[in-house]
Amino acid sequence: MWRVTTVAATRGLLSAGRASTKPTLDFSSVSFSCPRISSSVDGLAGGGAALLFALRLHSAVDPLTPRLERASAAFSTASPAEAAAMLGSLAPASSSVSQMSMNVSEAIRHYGRCYWELSKARLSMLVVATSGTGFVLGSGSAIDIAGLSCTCAGTMMVAASANSLNQVFEIQNDAKMKRTRQRPLPSGRLSVPHAAIWASTVGIAGTTLLAWKANYLAAGLAASNLVLYAFVYTPLKQIHPVNTWVGAVVGAIPPLLGWAASSGELPLKSVILPAALYFWQIPHFMALAYLCRNDYIAGGFRMFSLADASGQRTALVSLRNCLYLLPLGLLAYDWGLTSKWFALESSLLTVFISISALLFVRDRTSKNARRMFYGSLLYLPVFMSGLLLHRQPNEQQELVIAEPTTKKVLLLSEVEVHEGNSSSSNGQYKQRKDPTCTQARPPVAYASVAPFPFLPVPLYVSPDS
Repeated sequence: MWRVTTVAATRGLLSAGRASTKPTLDFSSVSFSCPRISSSVDGLAGGGAALLFALRLHSAVDPLTPRLERASAAFSTASPAEAAAMLGSLAPASSSVSQMSMNVSEAIRHYGRCYWELSKARLSMLVVATSGTGFVLGSGSAIDIAGLSCTCAGTMMVAASANSLNQVFEIQNDAKMKRTRQRPLPSGRLSVPHAAIWASTVGIAGTTLLAWKANYLAAGLAASNLVLYAFVYTPLKQIHPVNTWVGAVVGAIPPLLGWAASSGELPLKSVILPAALYFWQIPHFMALAYLCRNDYIAGGFRMFSLADASGQRTALVSLRNCLYLLPLGLLAYDWGLTSKWFALESSLLTVFISISALLFVRDRTSKNARRMFYGSLLYLPVFMSGLLLHRQPNEQQELVIAEPTTKKVLLLSEVEVHEGNSSSSNGQYKQRKDPTCTQARPPVAYASVAPFPFLPVPLYVSPDS
């Protein structure tokens, strides 16, 4: 009851407050829909009286209400100008709360956008995709979804850290290039210490997550790749054109990270996807460097295409590395990583990207370079999809999973054999006493069922029969 009365009183106060936003208004000139109230003064008085009644009713159960009751009594006995002033004093507080919430929302959007650009999120997601593919390829017939999720999350954080540190070290160079001058650091939207703290935090968190949820081999690969990208490849871009090949090594490590996270080892067939990534990155970045030569010159980067005015060597290097991709499908089938269909599909896909590189060799124009660049963008997801579609379960991982089960079965067999030996004398006595007693099957009969369920249980014939 008191809640209903309070709501009614509040509505009366708010309606009166809206009618009298300034203390100097003529309240007698304002009319309301209620026929019993002819002015805002009556509305204020009626609202105050109703609120006073509600608070008195509630004071019986709430000991804190008397203080509100005194405030309501002061409001009901105040003049219309004083009441309007009391209501008007609430407006600045409400506006300040609204402004604060708007500032918080704007800050979240601002920093979220800065972190997204600082981490090169789309490039980092490509790195995560290669790491996740390596995890699936290194798994057996059953894939650990929780382990896959943790591996992808850790890889994403380490990749974001490496890209952020790259922009911290290249802030002066990025400010000179049209393609990068609007990034968070050159544009001044984020400070360098802030970016360095962000990069260090996510890098340590990602490496720790991989060490905790995967293994130390995966965490070591992630940490080494972070150091190689941020502290070797980044400064080398301003020193020598070999930086492109060092960057290709950086791009080839994430699939190894994923394989190590799933199986804890790196067999020979685990290098198929890293090799494909290494050779794929050369034509991809050669095309990009050719298209952005002026930007790279302005930024002070020593790219391979800058010393090749005609573009002939750049095109030949791209074609040569495309041809290196041809045998990978056959090796994947020969080493038991995929089925034979992947060898055919991979060869056709490599021919496609090689043709685009050959066109660039014959006619070194921006159009052909762009065609080769887009062809490389199409090649990688199709290649990884084919690997996942035609993959064969990792036999080593299957053995690792089956080994604990085999050990348990053998331990159970040993226990049963020990119990059988200890009770052999009692069993012989029971057989002499009761000739109809059948001999129990040896424990090996049970042991043979678990590892090989498709084999029949061996039958044992008693020597006496």
